[in-house]
Amino acid sequence: MFDLTLSEAMALDEQDDLAPFRQAFVIDDPDLIYLDGNSLGRLPRATVGLLQEMVTRQWGQRLIRSWNEGWFTLSRRVGEKIAGILHAHPDEIIIADSTSVNLYKLVVAALHARPGRHTIISDDLNFPSDLYIFQGARGNEHQLRILPSPDGIHGPVPALAAALDEDTALLSLSHTAFKSGYTYDMAAITALAHDVGALVLWDLSHSAGAVPVDLRGSGADLAVGCTYKYLNGGPGAPAFLFVRRDWQQTLQQPISGWFGQRNQFALGLAYEASGDITRFLTGTPPLLSLAAIEPGVDLLLDAGINRLRAKSMKQTEYLIAFWQAWLQPLGFTLNSPRDPARRGSHVSLGHAEAARIDRALIEEMNVLPDFRRPDNLRLGIAPLYTSYQDIFTAMTRLRQVVTDRLYEKYAPDMPAVT
Repeated sequence: MFDLTLSEAMALDEQDDLAPFRQAFVIDDPDLIYLDGNSLGRLPRATVGLLQEMVTRQWGQRLIRSWNEGWFTLSRRVGEKIAGILHAHPDEIIIADSTSVNLYKLVVAALHARPGRHTIISDDLNFPSDLYIFQGARGNEHQLRILPSPDGIHGPVPALAAALDEDTALLSLSHTAFKSGYTYDMAAITALAHDVGALVLWDLSHSAGAVPVDLRGSGADLAVGCTYKYLNGGPGAPAFLFVRRDWQQTLQQPISGWFGQRNQFALGLAYEASGDITRFLTGTPPLLSLAAIEPGVDLLLDAGINRLRAKSMKQTEYLIAFWQAWLQPLGFTLNSPRDPARRGSHVSLGHAEAARIDRALIEEMNVLPDFRRPDNLRLGIAPLYTSYQDIFTAMTRLRQVVTDRLYEKYAPDMPAVT
């Protein structure tokens, strides 16, 4: 399918109708191959100007008047745009807090909505922070069941189907697993949970902006997701949450605050939750980081999620072709699904020396992937700006690190952030 030459990589870039979007991002070092967009997206050029304008004019000149000139509705406005990416109604998504805080709010709300049920079900592919939230949010009467993946790559679908029963209050999974990139069939899994009367809460952090998500069509109840990966919202940008319309007036938000109050500026002493998605807000949002989300979302809407997905699938297949031809003989395993329909937009390659290989790539070869224990070298494809030449060059440098044994000069100790 691919001949794995530089000339072919250049030809594929010439044929790529999304290639012009790369110019919309700050690329300070053209020689740097950035394959960590699944952890932190690149900076959109428009974000630079927007933040300068917010600081100098909106904050510096307009001061508190800016709340009535766009700040107050920003959480909802950006949420409506993200809803366009995730096929939700515009009034079903809002920006609020971090992913973990949003997850906590929705877990507690879901458990209260299913009294008499005692089980939360998840899997061991889920992001550990999600599991920590489940452990802290469940009451004494609830148990958490973490079902093991059969191979560390694929989700335990048959085990999930067998585990779901009338005692299940909540099923919560990462739609796309953070290590392997395995992506669940959202509609099928949601239907399994609904068949036994359980609610479903999806973590979309590794899906939003890279994998088509149909929250409306799948019947999903609840979802959360971060904005700093494929949505390119910036480090620590606030997260989004989704609550299906028919749950918005009945779920009890456990962290009640004045931004979720029905008549906020009446400043009454008794809390009365608003009747729409804003009831899941709590406190004053971080406006600068919230505003920084919008330019990246606008780029995704302009590109279109179906075009992005088509390029992502082709590029991950391209990367896997290098693994099969160049890297498998050097001891690398494929730690992601081989089926592109079940694979997100990153590829994990396993190697006994993955930690040291990662360090050599970063410190010596000007390639930025990331490492996840025990042996995963994660290579993130962000189709808005990742080129085929990026992938070709990264694979060439990765092969050199191993064939020339460049990794041997590095200790396996990893920096605090990997």
